[in-house]
Amino acid sequence: MVRNQHQPETESRRGLIVGNYCHDVLIRDDVVIAESLGGAASFISAVLDGLSISSSYVSKVGSDFAYSVNHDPIVSSSSLTTVFHAHFSSEPAEPRHQDRILKRVCSCDPILPSDLPDSRFDFGMAVGVAGEILPETLERMLDICNVVFVDIQALIRVFDPDGTVKLVGLKDSGFFHLLPRIGFVKASAEEAPFVDVEEVRKWCYVVVTNGKDGCTVYWKEGEVQIAPFPTVQIDPTGAGDSFLGGFVAGLVQGLAVPDAALLGNFFGSLTVGQIGLSKFDLTLLQRVKDELQRRKMRSIGCHEKQDDELKFVKPLGHGQFHASLGAAKLMSTCPIQECKWDLPTSPIVEHGIHPQYNGQQKMSLNSVYEDPIQSIESKP
Repeated sequence: MVRNQHQPETESRRGLIVGNYCHDVLIRDDVVIAESLGGAASFISAVLDGLSISSSYVSKVGSDFAYSVNHDPIVSSSSLTTVFHAHFSSEPAEPRHQDRILKRVCSCDPILPSDLPDSRFDFGMAVGVAGEILPETLERMLDICNVVFVDIQALIRVFDPDGTVKLVGLKDSGFFHLLPRIGFVKASAEEAPFVDVEEVRKWCYVVVTNGKDGCTVYWKEGEVQIAPFPTVQIDPTGAGDSFLGGFVAGLVQGLAVPDAALLGNFFGSLTVGQIGLSKFDLTLLQRVKDELQRRKMRSIGCHEKQDDELKFVKPLGHGQFHASLGAAKLMSTCPIQECKWDLPTSPIVEHGIHPQYNGQQKMSLNSVYEDPIQSIESKP
């Protein structure tokens, strides 16, 4: 992994995830169709907890916070929980137009540098959704984490008087000067024009997600396209968060960058097939863990070159890794007795939902929509 040059000689803990929890309300044709726990931290914790990757979370909510979570937030005495309304229409979206309007209805307090733990971490994830991460907070993360992954929405979102989400150029965001210290920046295809990928790739690694077309990883010397996993999109909320959780999980488990991005695509594809917060079948999670263990043992891994750049060449077996994950996904969507896939042997555990999601599950496929929403990846 990329190492931050500014790191004191102290023991590191695993991960630090910074970003507020939210109340998400999904509205179609002016009718509320779902309410759910939201915020990037909730989707990322679903992935990291599911893969048993230990992390600390710093999130703020109000006293009105309605959900039970595995990682307790800071409860603000001066503001309510952040609320987003996502407005969808049954009418097909015009080309080059987003298929939803996202509005911040209420915003909790920002996360301050003093809210962060006085510890060192192997990695950090800056995943704000409502402007809660300040430049000085990100700078503090860079000081205490060996490498920091940034979801660009945390830096470039601004809000109209009515709360409608807009985007500004990264150079105008107040965060641009921190780029040389950031490890990876993740952006959706919609957000990428506001980032200036060609400029940013000179300073850090960039991952651009593009829904049904997978993702592209950029670095100073080149780029690599990573294949998607076919899926029927029901709700794009949290897809990019799940992608980033899977991508980071792959890297911290020792996968090469292309394999880690493939894992990100996998979790993103699972999330868009449900409504609201993701739920992951325990058997599926166990199969993924087993596949990751096999992959780590077989893969060349994420070697460093003499100039300390990460190696981005797809390792041997990358295609088979894609096929194995795809087969595991397919098996999770049909009864075991009906599936004929010859998957690698993995311990089978009782079907169930990870404890994270009790009371906050995404609704089942096609419970609301007869037709899939057209593709869009950015999300609260």
